[in-house]
Amino acid sequence: MTRRTHVALAAAIAATMTLALGACSSTGSSTADQKGLTTAGDGIIGGTPVKGGTLHVLADQDFSDLDPTRNWVEPEMDFGIRTLYRTLTTFKAEPGAGGLQIVPDLATDLGEPSDGDKTWTFHLKDGLKYEDGSPIVAQDIKYNVERSFSPDLPGGPDYAKTYLDAPADYQGPLKGQDLPSTAIDTPDARTIVFHLKRPVAEFGYTVTLPTFAPVPKAKDTGTNYANHPFSSGPYKIDSYDRGKQLVLVRNQYWDPATDPVRKAYPDKIVVDQTLSATNVAERLIADQGADQDAIAYADLDPSKVSDVVTDASVKARLVSENSNCTAMLDMDTSKPPFDNQNLRLAVEYAVDKGAYQSAAGGPALADIATTYLPPELTGGSSVDHFKIPVGGDVDKAKQYLQAGGQPGGFSTTLTVPNTEEQRGESLQASLKRAGINVTINAVDPSVAYSVMGNKNTQTGLSLTGWCPDYPSAATFLPMMFDSRIITDAGNQGNVTRFKDPAVDAEMDRIAGLTDVNAANQAWSALDGKIMDEAPAVPLTWQKKPLLVGSNVAGAFGAPVWSAQIDYANVGLKSVK
Repeated sequence: MTRRTHVALAAAIAATMTLALGACSSTGSSTADQKGLTTAGDGIIGGTPVKGGTLHVLADQDFSDLDPTRNWVEPEMDFGIRTLYRTLTTFKAEPGAGGLQIVPDLATDLGEPSDGDKTWTFHLKDGLKYEDGSPIVAQDIKYNVERSFSPDLPGGPDYAKTYLDAPADYQGPLKGQDLPSTAIDTPDARTIVFHLKRPVAEFGYTVTLPTFAPVPKAKDTGTNYANHPFSSGPYKIDSYDRGKQLVLVRNQYWDPATDPVRKAYPDKIVVDQTLSATNVAERLIADQGADQDAIAYADLDPSKVSDVVTDASVKARLVSENSNCTAMLDMDTSKPPFDNQNLRLAVEYAVDKGAYQSAAGGPALADIATTYLPPELTGGSSVDHFKIPVGGDVDKAKQYLQAGGQPGGFSTTLTVPNTEEQRGESLQASLKRAGINVTINAVDPSVAYSVMGNKNTQTGLSLTGWCPDYPSAATFLPMMFDSRIITDAGNQGNVTRFKDPAVDAEMDRIAGLTDVNAANQAWSALDGKIMDEAPAVPLTWQKKPLLVGSNVAGAFGAPVWSAQIDYANVGLKSVK
């Protein structure tokens, strides 16, 4: 494509997503609006922050991985990209439609496509530096992309492995191998050229992901890099006691003249990781002392919804936007009993989504999901694929158990983050009605995806979710159901281990379409086909409810990154 065509495509993607967001805000969230769980005013709480002070982040878990190669879990991807590392392009820091637009970050523009969108060239800005003052060069971005191929660094975005024209047996730089120039070329310190297997018209969006952040080879500590990623962003790590506290301070070599997106208002960011979701809510509702300068990392505890709704002063401090994420019950299709389609459909029909919705906070915090793709990716309207009653259809579930050779039901285990155990219990109760006996395996959230993504520790059922990496179904269905991205460990994409060559082929066909509307229709049709094979049960489409302290300013839910508070813009009203 020509440069002009690429820009038109980017505009079309943003316009499609903007229309969807508008439709969803007026329809899918109507119940939430009645309960008042939407961000107040213009969507930004507290006005424009001042420079300085310490922003406190109250969390109920450690980060699973801040290594940019392995960071593919929300909300830590948002946190890492906005504070510690920069990417070739990034999203604007604005609420609503403005935040869906990409802008140059490390790069001078949104990329120069050639060879029919199979080759993409980016040039780096002048004056880019790491936390020690050394220059950021194109070879450092290439090195981090190479790291994403390493089996020793699993769990990160799969786009480089999926798109690049790389040797099939490439194992990453930790094995002493470099990608050839036929995959990535760095002709000079400020130029990087990506050669793709097939046209990818959205590649300017792809490079917003942390895979395309720089990592200098001399600073790489392999599997320990997550403990201190070398900063290219506005902050650097001062101290990090895993599971307890992370302290960020300013990176004196970050130049705001090269970075129009990250405002970096606070002097320091302190993340307390020792709390429960209930503790976080109680402290922010009370709004005392340093908690006035704090924001929630943990979603609002459902038990505290009434405390927020009934107090206008607290409700005014709630950030709550549609996350564009689908919560799902994944089934491991690679082994019994879920290698049997009829038994998977039995689970589909047995689940009481109404009970799950209640456990997730009720209609104020979640809408019932009826497809994998959220309404924001299907034109703003939800599609009810199976038309199963909200409470499930136990009789139909039993018919599928009979057809699957298990008329008396069966037993299995469900892995859930321990912060979502109540949701797991709702699924356990609804499946039991059909004779499916579930044992719950509750694990710490920081290791949940490691457990679910390892074939040796994965259980029959897993409670997961998926959010688009940017506003395109190309970042949803392929990352969830493409069999070619499955790995034995660190399998954070296709957790169901679902394999259907026809589905893989259709994904490739759709990816080559240049007509955005035709691609959207094709993705929706493929969503229905995969639903019929039932590798996972879509449960709810979530809102992201986050409380902030009374001295916090510039807080809003980013329309990308699951509606997490955008760390590029948040700060304090005043510094004491």
